[in-house]
Amino acid sequence: MQKDRNIILADSIKRLLRRGATRSLQNILSKTHAADLSLAFRELSKSSRLTMFNLMSDPEQQSILLSELEENIFLELVPEINLDEIATIFENMAADDAAELLGHLDEELSDAILEKMKNEDSLEVEHLMSYGEDTAGSIMVPNFIAIKEDMGAKDAIAALQSNMDVEMPFYIYVVNEYGKLVGVCSLRQLVVVPPETPLKEYMATDIVSVNTYTDREEVAEIVARYDFLAVPVVDDDHRLVGIVTVDDVIDIISEEATGDILKMAGVGEDYIETQTIFRGTRIRLPWLFTSFLGGLAAFFIIGGFEESLEKYTYLAAFIPVIMGMGGNIGTQSSTIVVRGIATGRINIRDIWSVVGKELAIGVILGLVYGLFIGVVAKIRFFSEPLSLQLAFSVCLAVISSMSVAALVGSLVPLLFEKANIDPAVATGPFVTTSVDIVSVYCYFMIATLLLGI
Repeated sequence: MQKDRNIILADSIKRLLRRGATRSLQNILSKTHAADLSLAFRELSKSSRLTMFNLMSDPEQQSILLSELEENIFLELVPEINLDEIATIFENMAADDAAELLGHLDEELSDAILEKMKNEDSLEVEHLMSYGEDTAGSIMVPNFIAIKEDMGAKDAIAALQSNMDVEMPFYIYVVNEYGKLVGVCSLRQLVVVPPETPLKEYMATDIVSVNTYTDREEVAEIVARYDFLAVPVVDDDHRLVGIVTVDDVIDIISEEATGDILKMAGVGEDYIETQTIFRGTRIRLPWLFTSFLGGLAAFFIIGGFEESLEKYTYLAAFIPVIMGMGGNIGTQSSTIVVRGIATGRINIRDIWSVVGKELAIGVILGLVYGLFIGVVAKIRFFSEPLSLQLAFSVCLAVISSMSVAALVGSLVPLLFEKANIDPAVATGPFVTTSVDIVSVYCYFMIATLLLGI
């Protein structure tokens, strides 16, 4: 339903742009959320995007649109906008979003925009940009409610009412005289206690917080685990310096999941529409070279059993199914393990229990499908003198292939994780290629022994 609405919106904008219907376009802009407009911008040409952007009169709506645009569209659009105008837009943007977007621009343009921004806004953004790209400090919001522990509930509510423009006022963070985080209470607690009750008497002191240099994936795991709407960020002296809100965590989870899936497929970390032809080719080339080498290895292995194939040509009929079953279960095992590592459900300390479980599953599935394929081989070639030996060969080959594939698919990502290498790169071509080589070799070795070649 939402997808259909986005298509209709994009088609309507295109039609109105061709007609030059400025008033109708402005009417659409005023009634459409910037997040929906960002999807429609994908379908527009570079000049049409600029035309639409210039028709927007509200800097806040423009700031939301820029923060929602895909990176390649954002990088195309920003250099075309007047420097004073873009500086005003960034002033109306949340500091964490501004810091992230400015980080995408080249240094010269980024510095020029910061110089044009109001001093207090630019200092805030530059402070966030000083943290590493994947840290809590880079995505935190420096605007939050922090109240002294001795303040009464009535005064705390008054302070909250005078600062309603801050982000996420659902949590009231409590600090001591040195600005160190000592407690947190909810907005509900604040309004149900007697007006003069100090915060320190009912605040929660078992606080879950993160450091400014905590990896953002770890921050996302904490928010997801405890179902927080926000998590406080403290410096090395435990002073409260910001909060990370759930909307940023959702973006992190989405980006990391997408990146893992794309890396597992061996196509980099970017969507295909954000890649140039040259970049897409360059990223995939080394991964496909792995498959190429694996194919050559399988070719030489099969060539080494040429005598067996000449004598029993029907052996070749089962190569695809044996390699396919092994490759599929290898990909399944590696996907489960990589995702488990990414979500924290699988720990490197559990390596042997995880591998043992996947190996057992591989053996059981191998037995089931090995028997099925063995029966098919016996029925199909029942008139051949060694049809029973062929059936056993195929059955054992499938069991071996699927068992080894489950072992490799689960063990390799865990070994990569132990070596501090991104486990997502261990899947895809790497696992399937190694499994194909082992599957072919096991098949012909078993067939050679059982058929007495």
